[in-house]
Amino acid sequence: MADMSRRLFLGGLLATMAPFAQGQQSTPAAVGNVQAGAGTQPVLLTNLRLFDGSQLRPANSVNVLIEGPLVKALPETSAAIPDAITIDCQGKLVMPGMIDVHWHSMLVGLDQLSAMTADLGYLYLVAAQQAQKTLMRGFTTVRDAGGPAFALKRAIDEKVTTGPRIYPSGAMISQTAGHGDFRFRSEVPRSAAGELSMIERAGVAMIADGDTEVLRRVREQLLLGASQIKMLAGGGVASMYDPLDTSQFTERELRSAVDAASDWNTYVMAHVYTPKGIQRAIRSGAQSIEHGQLADEDSVKMMRDEGVWWSLQPFLQDSDSNVYPDEGRRSNQLTVSKGTANAYELAQKYAIKTGWGTDILFNPKLAHTQGRQLAKLTRFYDPLTLLGQATKSNGELVALSGARNPYPHPLGQIQPGAYADLLVFDGDPKQNLDFIADPDKNLYLIMKDGVIYKNML
Repeated sequence: MADMSRRLFLGGLLATMAPFAQGQQSTPAAVGNVQAGAGTQPVLLTNLRLFDGSQLRPANSVNVLIEGPLVKALPETSAAIPDAITIDCQGKLVMPGMIDVHWHSMLVGLDQLSAMTADLGYLYLVAAQQAQKTLMRGFTTVRDAGGPAFALKRAIDEKVTTGPRIYPSGAMISQTAGHGDFRFRSEVPRSAAGELSMIERAGVAMIADGDTEVLRRVREQLLLGASQIKMLAGGGVASMYDPLDTSQFTERELRSAVDAASDWNTYVMAHVYTPKGIQRAIRSGAQSIEHGQLADEDSVKMMRDEGVWWSLQPFLQDSDSNVYPDEGRRSNQLTVSKGTANAYELAQKYAIKTGWGTDILFNPKLAHTQGRQLAKLTRFYDPLTLLGQATKSNGELVALSGARNPYPHPLGQIQPGAYADLLVFDGDPKQNLDFIADPDKNLYLIMKDGVIYKNML
């Protein structure tokens, strides 16, 4: 029986990985007769305007030298670099690869019904295709906010397929009747020893009640390779059962999740909207508040005092929003939309460490708007500050995973020792970020790990 179990496991593993091996791949772009990043020669980017992730204006007095997967140096334009492959950037903007800190790699390319009913192999096929498209939009890193992304991450890291770096959370941890309880009414009640639901078996979400069960489910995700833990600490807009105003998990349950993550030297990110839920999550030790659009000033001051990150998304009920057929969800959506503008104002008023993400979920038609959802936030921030949020600041946020960080070099920055994740755009971030909204037209070069995947220069 043990031998049979091993054979079944290996067969299932091969079946799971097959979609990656068979999927269409983006191939590294050739520079001259050499694939940049494929050989031992350094690569030198010249004739450029550099935004390194933090400065207030692009610089034009330096070049960028890449050696292997890392940035080697920022030499002056007059410095000679023998044996380097030179790429003339034609005076265009060179910037770090963008980072989306609230992305669902496995769930962005499917509607909710398909995600709940399709074969797991189909989910991976769609996810691999979406990962390639994500990279081609200039997003070289994502923090996955829930879903079975472990195999996709491995396939990308091992270059079985192409896509962004993934910081996986694994299954979202939800209480019964919480934001991640996707069961049908006919599946309730479930006994303590009852079977897992299909969504749980797929690894999208796990239901846990009580601190003991929370500990078990969190530790399972850490075993699978989670770089951080996603706890669902409140209701949502499109929830099946849990109203937007609900608080979820007791403080003791949330603390159990934080303790388990802390023991593995990483952190908890908490989905929550309301002041009560935000404050409970912070008291429990969560280090990143996801959404939080209904926060009041007391909650924001608490974030500031505890050094908690605020991961905000542009939920503005515009053309990039989900469309709901029922009045209840439309009303929730309007409430969150009104709160979004207030949230950005409070984040700046109290100098909160703010991350940017999109949370495009169960809506494949909106996946291509990823860059546009950054560009439109110039109504709240000046463009260079916003660009820094999507690069260097987001790189600092994903690095909270500490010892569980799968990518130990700096991200979102162009500096010696950082990963060579670079973009060349035709645009001026001193004016606006509209150029990011149309990567097919304006994105001339994409480099990740020192390997070029697109080159229109």
